[in-house]
Amino acid sequence: MWWDERVSARFRRNLQPTLTYWSVFFSFGLCIAFLGPTLLDLRCQTQSSLSQITWVFFSQQFCLLLGSCLGGVFKRTLAQSLFALFASSLAISLVFAIIPLCHNVVVLAVVMAVAGLAMGCIDTISNMQLVKIYQKDSAIFLQALHFFVGFGALLSPLIADPFLSDTNCILSNSTANASSNLPHIRKSLVPHHPGNLSHYDLPMKGMVVTRVSYAFWIMALINLPVPIAVFFLLYKERMVPCFNSSSHPLLSADELAMETQPTEKDDLPTAFALHCFLPGHDDLFSCCQSKNFRGASYTYFAVHITGALVLFMTDGIVGEYSGFIYSYAVEEPLSVVHKVAGYLPSLFWGFITLGRLISIPVSYRMKPATMVFINVVGVLITFLLLLIFSYSVVFLFVGTASLGLFLSSTFPSMLAYTEDILQYKGCATTVLVTGAGIGEMVLQLLVGSIIHDQGSYSFLVCGMIFGGLAFTFYAFLLFFHRMYPRPSSGKTAPALIMDDTGQYQR
Repeated sequence: MWWDERVSARFRRNLQPTLTYWSVFFSFGLCIAFLGPTLLDLRCQTQSSLSQITWVFFSQQFCLLLGSCLGGVFKRTLAQSLFALFASSLAISLVFAIIPLCHNVVVLAVVMAVAGLAMGCIDTISNMQLVKIYQKDSAIFLQALHFFVGFGALLSPLIADPFLSDTNCILSNSTANASSNLPHIRKSLVPHHPGNLSHYDLPMKGMVVTRVSYAFWIMALINLPVPIAVFFLLYKERMVPCFNSSSHPLLSADELAMETQPTEKDDLPTAFALHCFLPGHDDLFSCCQSKNFRGASYTYFAVHITGALVLFMTDGIVGEYSGFIYSYAVEEPLSVVHKVAGYLPSLFWGFITLGRLISIPVSYRMKPATMVFINVVGVLITFLLLLIFSYSVVFLFVGTASLGLFLSSTFPSMLAYTEDILQYKGCATTVLVTGAGIGEMVLQLLVGSIIHDQGSYSFLVCGMIFGGLAFTFYAFLLFFHRMYPRPSSGKTAPALIMDDTGQYQR
């Protein structure tokens, strides 16, 4: 295996919880990507207007952000975390099953709000738990975690595609113009931004003919093993009522020696007792309580803020680029054929998923700080080249693939790096997840408004500005890392080594 025996032993010891968190993130990806392709069919199902149905996007994204903020509430004990993940993953399966029964746009928005809350909890808790299990080795497993969300996001549109309407799914006397432009409208829709689509006459009354319900029921069945996997983990950890009397098995002497062996790159021994940093990871509101700030240096706050701002920009770029690249391509000066331009979002997400897969072995050999530096510089250079070759359709495809690769590993690498700076005692996971969620929602709305007012060329200019800001904030983070006080290891190291068993902690 390409990693050392110590990491391998820890992975084997924590195999079931690790695979469970990865599967839960697959559920997250499945849920995050289905809404875009199916939105026009859902408009027909609810017999609503284009502007009304796009509020469903906003409902999901806003509650995802809220769920990310509140997710830390459920991680104070392992039982709370697993029960929250079980409820969230089960809620996603139920949402998929219920969506075909929603014939009112308000009801659909409420259902998607529930899905958003579940997704936010999954996002925060899964990242937190993997960081707590693997600590300084967490970068590898975080990369794998985010590969699964990309895999789910790729699979979801593929499941939906055979059931999407080729013509207008509300039969009326005025469907001809809208039916011929349906693929273009579908690809141009982004969260709460109908853009220049208002001139299309989409009927709201008539006979509804759509088969999209089958897609949602298939996704509900595909997702059903995920809550079952979480339940089995609860059962194994004796957290299911009436099955909690047995104690957890101990590590053998050989496993204990292997997992507590320190590595060269660790500032402290790798065997860091998990209960020592459990209180530091909380929900966003608990993190903001004054008692958590007593005695903290200004660099403590600076690391949290600059780390969140980097992800605000990079995740914001992911959201706005995937949302508007199709609209940019079909407008002048490129004027790409609609069918060809439709491949651009898929290419972007495909290379994000590929990049996350490649980053799993790379993250073992390369420090998270180095990976983030390569990512933000790569994003900046890619946007610069896209601006220089703005009349080249070929380079638009090359640049889209390049941007997907550079953005793919930014979040997990940034999370691992920031937690490493704070020695797993701050609120980095909650703050970074929240910052990324805000960025993805806000920058989409901002870029949509700018494109509407200034034209399609401003799309790349915005990306260049956001990339430059991400690089600037990262430079500040490196500066604050150098200023951050390092704990003394001489007094605490022996006790920490004795405390850690490397096993999955309750």
